[in-house]
Amino acid sequence: MKKLLTCLAILGFAVAIAGCSEPAYEDGTSQEYSDMPLETPATGDGWLTDFEAAKQLATEKGLPILADFSGSDWCGWCIRLDKEVFSQDEFKAYAEGSVVLFLADFPQTKPQSEEVKMQNEALAEKYGIRGFPTVLLLDAEGNVLERTGYQPGGAEKYVEHIKDLLK
Repeated sequence: MKKLLTCLAILGFAVAIAGCSEPAYEDGTSQEYSDMPLETPATGDGWLTDFEAAKQLATEKGLPILADFSGSDWCGWCIRLDKEVFSQDEFKAYAEGSVVLFLADFPQTKPQSEEVKMQNEALAEKYGIRGFPTVLLLDAEGNVLERTGYQPGGAEKYVEHIKDLLK
């Protein structure tokens, strides 16, 4: 009986860890985000959802692609990244002339075409996406330049982070 209880405890712990793809802050703490709205302010605000169109625009403009792999309606860290960074004027001003924005969304309740779902699943497989949010900086051909995710500090600090990655 003791072995069974130990196995169940270990299994419960493993399941709990597997469900936690959200990162903690750099100092090891985390914050509650249950009070955040389950909407993505950045969606539709210059974000493309067609990867081929994003690559074409990146080629035309000579810009890298900032690809956000997100669970926009269920992932707390994705919602936080949108709220603190992507929906802020500082980020929008930077992004407008510096990167092509691409959103590969994996929503649970938002409607999405089968074509977009299949595209996003293929991209997640190609780029080895294992958690959300994952932010990739890609060249116009879709090659990975850098990989990042949520960073605390707001839009201004995130823009500096992106600039440093693209140096």
